[in-house]
Amino acid sequence: MNGSITNISPKAMRLLLQVAILVTAAFTFGCSADVDDDLMEYIDDVKARQGGRIDPLPQIKPYETFRYTASEIRSPFMPDRPNAPSSISGPQPVQERNKEYLEQFPLDTMTMVGTLDRQGLTFGLVRTQDGMVHRVTSGNYLGQNDGRIVAIGAAEIQLEELVPDGIGGFYTRSAQVGLSD
Repeated sequence: MNGSITNISPKAMRLLLQVAILVTAAFTFGCSADVDDDLMEYIDDVKARQGGRIDPLPQIKPYETFRYTASEIRSPFMPDRPNAPSSISGPQPVQERNKEYLEQFPLDTMTMVGTLDRQGLTFGLVRTQDGMVHRVTSGNYLGQNDGRIVAIGAAEIQLEELVPDGIGGFYTRSAQVGLSD
């Protein structure tokens, strides 16, 4: 016998396997009995304790409804001016005019790159965000707020914009497109 397991007969191998299973099972059941005893002892301990006192639930106050009785005051759900569209006075954009090409660009994306004097007229040269340079004069429109050019200077183009006031009207606001560096 050289101490090799390959020389053991299949019958002996089966017997050895059965003995190993029995030994493992004995250790497992022996350990679990101690655990079960400890667990049962802890459960009995907890059951023997005196129960605690649970505080009562807080009283729920009844909901008080609010009745809107200020009928002489404007409703918060109605506009400030009941006849706002018909009673609006002040500047209004011209609805029938065709939009100019430079009105599609926001005003802050355009820069003035210079001026051009030709036949007594002063033109402003404006570069748009697409890199194109356009020639404008007084009366042309720039930007998305109906900005009409009122003056062209050496360093800036001055505009008057019509800005919505939020309640159906418009107000006039001054704006400039400055000469780029």
